[in-house]
Amino acid sequence: QLRGSICFFPPRRHKPWIETSYHGVITENADTVLLDPPLVALDKDAPIPYAGEICAFKIHGQDAPFEAVVLNKTSGEGLLRAKRPIDCEAQKEYTFIIQAYDCGAGPSGASWKKSHKAVVHIQVNDVNEFPPAFREPMYHAAVTEGKIYDSILQVEASDQDCSPQYSQICNYDIVTPDTPFAIDRNGNIRNTEKLNYDKQQQYEIMVTAFDCGQKRATESAAVHIDVKPVCKPGWQGWNKRVDYEPGTGSKQLFPKMHLETCDGPLSSVRATVELQTSHIGKGCDRETYSEQSLQKLCGASSGSTDLLPAPSASTNWTASLLTDSGRDSDLIFRFDGRQAAKIPDGVVPQNLTDQFTIATWMKHGPSPGLRAEKETLLCNSDKTEMNRHHYALYVHNCRLVFLLRRDFTQVDTFRPAEFHWKLEQICDKEWHYYVINVEFPLVTLYVDGVTYEPYLVTDDWPIHPSQIDVQLTVGACWQGGEVMKPRFTQYFRGSLSGLTIRPGRIESQKVISCLQACKEGLDINSLEGLGKGIKFHFNPAQSILVMEGDDLENINAALRKVSYINSRQFPTPGVRHLRVSTSVQCFGEDTCISIPDIEAVVMVLQPSEPQITIAGAERLTRPAGELRDPAGLLLFQDLHIVSTITRSDTRGPGVLEEIIHNLDYCDILVVGEELQPERESLELPHSALLGKHLDATNSTSGISIYGVDSMSNYEQVIRQVRYHTWHTAAIADRKFRLTCSELNGRYTSNEFNLEVSVLHNEASMDHVNHMVAQPQYLPVRHPVVTHGFSSVYNSGDLATVVIVMCIAALVVIVVLGIYRIHVAHQQSSRGRDGAKDGELDWDDSALTITVNPMEVRRLGDELRASERDGGEVNMSFFKSNPSRNAPSIGCKEKMKNEKKKKFS
Repeated sequence: QLRGSICFFPPRRHKPWIETSYHGVITENADTVLLDPPLVALDKDAPIPYAGEICAFKIHGQDAPFEAVVLNKTSGEGLLRAKRPIDCEAQKEYTFIIQAYDCGAGPSGASWKKSHKAVVHIQVNDVNEFPPAFREPMYHAAVTEGKIYDSILQVEASDQDCSPQYSQICNYDIVTPDTPFAIDRNGNIRNTEKLNYDKQQQYEIMVTAFDCGQKRATESAAVHIDVKPVCKPGWQGWNKRVDYEPGTGSKQLFPKMHLETCDGPLSSVRATVELQTSHIGKGCDRETYSEQSLQKLCGASSGSTDLLPAPSASTNWTASLLTDSGRDSDLIFRFDGRQAAKIPDGVVPQNLTDQFTIATWMKHGPSPGLRAEKETLLCNSDKTEMNRHHYALYVHNCRLVFLLRRDFTQVDTFRPAEFHWKLEQICDKEWHYYVINVEFPLVTLYVDGVTYEPYLVTDDWPIHPSQIDVQLTVGACWQGGEVMKPRFTQYFRGSLSGLTIRPGRIESQKVISCLQACKEGLDINSLEGLGKGIKFHFNPAQSILVMEGDDLENINAALRKVSYINSRQFPTPGVRHLRVSTSVQCFGEDTCISIPDIEAVVMVLQPSEPQITIAGAERLTRPAGELRDPAGLLLFQDLHIVSTITRSDTRGPGVLEEIIHNLDYCDILVVGEELQPERESLELPHSALLGKHLDATNSTSGISIYGVDSMSNYEQVIRQVRYHTWHTAAIADRKFRLTCSELNGRYTSNEFNLEVSVLHNEASMDHVNHMVAQPQYLPVRHPVVTHGFSSVYNSGDLATVVIVMCIAALVVIVVLGIYRIHVAHQQSSRGRDGAKDGELDWDDSALTITVNPMEVRRLGDELRASERDGGEVNMSFFKSNPSRNAPSIGCKEKMKNEKKKKFS
């Protein structure tokens, strides 16, 4: 018998069996593998326990992300699954070895057997994860207008998915609507109609892509298509408008311009840049100061007379002439063949001597009619009886003629009398500056600073001397004799400005150039940067620039440096036209291609308008003695002139900014009745004008200070203007008005009003109230007292001097006594009520005495007058206020007693 049971296991004879190969499919990001055939292991030892069961599947392979598990040991079914998410984009297929293992000889699994090795091939199925993406975010192409292209450019997109279904791009589409373009499935873009450069020079379209799973690209691609014109020779890359900000110096006109020659071989290029400013002012932007101010600014000699000044009370002969108000502060007179002006006698000397200068701005066109009449600018003829022209300047058939007939007293031989010039400028309807310098018998004409000699000079006999007065006229010639009724004849048709005549000397060419110089023109930035072989030339006005060279790139670089400059602080705003004309030569040919002219504009923007402000004391109250003083009264001692502009600020309202600029005149006008020369005057010392570009005129209506100079110099001069009067008794007050201007009235200041009040003796006494006056009025004004003493002493009356000194000493004693009584009274009256009316106690509220030095002076005058007349002192000024009588009676009696004693 056996002591225990013994298990018997049949012998193991077979190993597990599996298929030799498997094919599986797993979907991306899934974990279950679908195998074909299914994973099943068989063992012929079944149904023997353990030996006939399947316990494991093992995978052999490097980093195979799969594992096999046994689902049923008895049937041998297994499952293949992924150990982690499978990414098709990382690996599309996997191949590895798998084996099956039985459970061995017993529960311990010992003596297990394994199957043969089977090959497993796994394919990963793709999921459409990724949208298409373009290889470039932006595409660019250029086409020539007027053509249909099969393909302008090709866009390309890609997809990161691993399968052909999802990684291939199956379609492209244009997102932008209404464009003349189409795209095929390969990304080729073509135009569906002919493009026109003038209609549109650039197109921007957006393109998207779809993969074969119809997933759309998240980011569209931008496609820029430039339309180029059919190659035409010419300048390209320039702007039709260039804005110029005043005060910014020079501004480049063509910073990106280049010449397109369509690959033609060139031997030389000549470009002409013209700035057209004939519609601005008198031909260009010049300073618009008055003619006198401009001449002083340019250093012209003095003695010139403006024959066409602005109309005023003293220059009223131009009041009836037509003015061109459309010009910016430019004084221009327009003559239409019906207006003329007589120059008053004495404005210009009759004898101009052998040297003199006539200058004027003139704008004139062709005369109407087949036989044009003479058109007179300036004429000096007989006023009555005869019709002799002594000298004249006129236009006849587009010729400028200057007539100069000498008197027999000056010369008695046949001498030159008419000087003729034939110039295009005379009838081109443009502004030009004409200067005639006479050094008899030589006469020279300057037009815009260029010298011209007369083409014809005719001689004549001198004029016989006579006692007939002459008449100087502008715009026509005066015919005072040989007619029934004196009248004007030979009227001028055109525009004049700044007509001046300077007897006794001629003008230098330097001054002439300064007077007609333009403040705007063309310029070249950095001459050193011009390429080799570039030649350039400016005309005198710098309105025309000619450049020439044989290298195209150097010409392009040189034209890019051309700029516009305006040196005026406040330029005239508006349009300036630009024209660039070009001629090209090719090798072996005179001319080859034609370059069309280009036209552009420079827009000068409106400058910030300055606000000129005059500030200072607006009221002066002075004793009559100061006004009688020979030195006079300084009217504008604390005057200040400032100018501000408003700068635009994006953060809020404009910001005021103080600026510095010139002034061209300041007028000090008398408000009300004009000055009476026998009583009063306004005075300005000549020394105040020394070293400055200033002059001044003085009349009974005020002082006019003129000339182009700084605001600080104007301040210094105006502060030295004095008012002086001899008879203060007849004047209570005077009012003055001060205004200043820049650019001949283009910008004017505020009207600063000053009132000067004369402090007479009676008036000063009336204004003093002893009952309320405060102790600060006690000090005596020493300058006035000194002046009073000086006047008394100069009278020679020593008695009056002593009396005035006694009065002054008495006042000091009285003040000290009152002060001591006042202190004692305060100490004794503390705690008591105020004194009753009528009592003899001192009332300290009425004990303050103000001593006006003018009263002291007036008292001395009356003492002297009464002594001279043998009468009593006039005490009327004490009676003007009853409150003064009590303290004044004692002084009155004392003075009478002194007078009786003939105190000396």
